[in-house]
Amino acid sequence: MHLFLLLILPVPAVIGQIDPEHCRYALGMEDGRIKDEDITASSQWYDTTGPQYARLHCDNADGAWCPKGPLEPSDSQYLQIDLKKLTFLTLIGTQGRYAGNLGKEFAQEYRLNYSRDGQLWKSWKNRQGQGVLFGNKNTYAVSSNDLKPPIIARFVRVIPVTKLSSTVCMRLELYGCPWDDGLISYSAPVASLNDSTYDGVLDRRKLSGGLGQLTDGMTGLDDYLMTRQFNVWPGYDYLGWKNDTPGTQEYVEMEFVFDGPRNFTSMKVHSNNMFSRGVKIFSSVSCWFKLRLNSPWEAEPVVFKTVLDDRNPSARYVTVPLNRHAAKYVRCRFHFADVWMMFSEISFLSEDTVLASEIPEIGTSAPDEDISTTITTKTAVPSSSDTSEEGNMPILIGCLVTIILLLVVIIFLILWCQCVCKVLEKAPRRILDEEVTVRLSSCSDTIILQTPPVPPRSRHPPAGTTHADPHYERIFLLDPQYQNPVALRNKLPELPQSAEASACGGGYAGEHFYLLTSVCSPDWTDSADSLKSKSPPNQLVFPDKLYRCVSNRAAGTCRQ
Repeated sequence: MHLFLLLILPVPAVIGQIDPEHCRYALGMEDGRIKDEDITASSQWYDTTGPQYARLHCDNADGAWCPKGPLEPSDSQYLQIDLKKLTFLTLIGTQGRYAGNLGKEFAQEYRLNYSRDGQLWKSWKNRQGQGVLFGNKNTYAVSSNDLKPPIIARFVRVIPVTKLSSTVCMRLELYGCPWDDGLISYSAPVASLNDSTYDGVLDRRKLSGGLGQLTDGMTGLDDYLMTRQFNVWPGYDYLGWKNDTPGTQEYVEMEFVFDGPRNFTSMKVHSNNMFSRGVKIFSSVSCWFKLRLNSPWEAEPVVFKTVLDDRNPSARYVTVPLNRHAAKYVRCRFHFADVWMMFSEISFLSEDTVLASEIPEIGTSAPDEDISTTITTKTAVPSSSDTSEEGNMPILIGCLVTIILLLVVIIFLILWCQCVCKVLEKAPRRILDEEVTVRLSSCSDTIILQTPPVPPRSRHPPAGTTHADPHYERIFLLDPQYQNPVALRNKLPELPQSAEASACGGGYAGEHFYLLTSVCSPDWTDSADSLKSKSPPNQLVFPDKLYRCVSNRAAGTCRQ
């Protein structure tokens, strides 16, 4: 049973709400899911080198996007892609212009800019602060770059970089998965362990307007001094606040902004709990909600108190129920339980909602406007959690089918054993119920029973008077004296050899025989003629009964 539960229950993920190592799906440049109108550029050399031709492994027209004129080191020509929704980007692949081996142009380096709203643009940098990515060395091979940290954006700009004046052409593909959280920024006091990848604004010791390590999909280790990253400082994976940090008053206040109104089910906070070094999860949290920027916060917050753990120092997710509040802005205050409080990931479980005020009332719309309902279907790449479930589905189905087959085999064996036992229980009684033919062999005191085919019997006894023969009596196969008749035989008198021979002699033949040891009785002492008068000379037939022939243990060969 425990094995069955382990097979069917999902295993919890040890990374964040999105695992960057598995969120690596092509977003549609190569296969055309990203439409031509969603690919734009700052310029193009010819119509045949427009932005719509910047698709990986595609050689249409002149085979790539090429910005106008030779590219100078100071230029910022770009190719812009609209992904239509917030997306978690983890990888980018590029090519040059091959064009059937006629092309010579490719980008040796490039930069990335991105935006969540199309207005405010940010420059991507890696964890070491470098913003330039290595490109191609020829026109045909694909050069891939992991984005660490990942990018959460809707709009992406690829900006080729050159050190000398040269012509550059590019083809590319973006990889990632949908950002279903809908979170576009969080703000918090500047931490003692700072947010090194935050892409917002630092103003008066407060982070605002951006995302960073709390949404990069990487959870911290149990020991916060250890890290999953290379070439970074101890404690890198966590944002950590001390209870005397400026801007904190027994709690850390954070605000979260989303891309639209949402119904919130819960919030998950990955927190360190190394209590031996003064680090614990928060003791309680209070959250307020509002739908618009200029609206007041709700008067009654959602309050959740945690159960502190002083035995297990493992880092863990703490799930805070939010009771399906509808909001676009959320403010939470996390209260200290010890000297330090450290977070590595924060995610929200929510779904899109529509404000009642945004739905036009009947009769208020202009007469020339059509009110229609649009159903949007998600045709983009599935999220990592959905893909992992689909990948595990064949394994789960196989395990369930195997278990069902084993149960069917076990049930069949149980039923078969029960049938065999019933047959064995009825076997000794069949001989008693069938017609038995008895042949006397030799003086070795053995009776041979032959069972010929028995016609069906009538349930009612035949009419007339049944006469019992005083020379025979009924015997049961389970009778102890029948099974071991030695003691009884020793007590019986000996008979003349002639009588024994006349009683026991005779040949026999038949299809099926049963061997039974005979037991002698004084009633047999008359003569061989007495036997012949009771039955035919060569066999004794007893319908529905088994009689015991009593003979003497005399030596010699019996004759009919």
